[in-house]
Amino acid sequence: MLLWRWSPLAAIGVLALSHALVLYPTLRPNVQWLGPVVTRFATDRNEVWLTIDDGPADDTPALLELLDRLGAKATFFVKGTLAASHDAFVRELVARGHSVANHSQTHPSATFWCLPPSQARAEIEECNRTLETITGAVPRWFRAPVGMKNPFVHPALARHGMRLIGWTARGYDAVMSDPEQILARMLPHVSPGAILVLHQGREHSLRAIERVVGALRERGYAFVIPDDAALRNTNR
Repeated sequence: MLLWRWSPLAAIGVLALSHALVLYPTLRPNVQWLGPVVTRFATDRNEVWLTIDDGPADDTPALLELLDRLGAKATFFVKGTLAASHDAFVRELVARGHSVANHSQTHPSATFWCLPPSQARAEIEECNRTLETITGAVPRWFRAPVGMKNPFVHPALARHGMRLIGWTARGYDAVMSDPEQILARMLPHVSPGAILVLHQGREHSLRAIERVVGALRERGYAFVIPDDAALRNTNR
């Protein structure tokens, strides 16, 4: 109030800055200001972690066959509502040696970043319950819809001993469809210990995943699911 009386422009500037300090780490997926975001894992081998968002979907059986053929393991960050309606797909991907993680119950991509505490917590906890019912295990990893967490996500995760997973390399395959362009966007960011994010459920998803995995295997990379102890909250 005193600042406003002295200088309205200064008061507006302080208000804008305070909002920016909250919005920047909210809208920038890997920024650590609101809490730790896992962006790499420690390894002394030529290994990367393939993560696949937005399933399960009708392409899951074909995707599992593709990953088997390529000798790649992946973590599927699934939507709880889709998992509930495709529970057999979820059980099958676990049976094939892949892992399942939490990508929220309803995937409110346009609003998750601004949900109040109770709703943010509900998105996480309802997906946990869905996956526990299907697999018998509570997920230990969470990825926010579109990667946009908010200040209430970390407290909700801490209640359940969960970690927020970001990425090292993404190909923007949720909005791009050319596998070559997707690969080109990812390659500069791939190195041992990188976390890769791709999506399923699009018309081009299988082609994009096959191109990226195949190209990295040709470069000598193995696709593994790291232990929790190896996960790192750093972009380096």
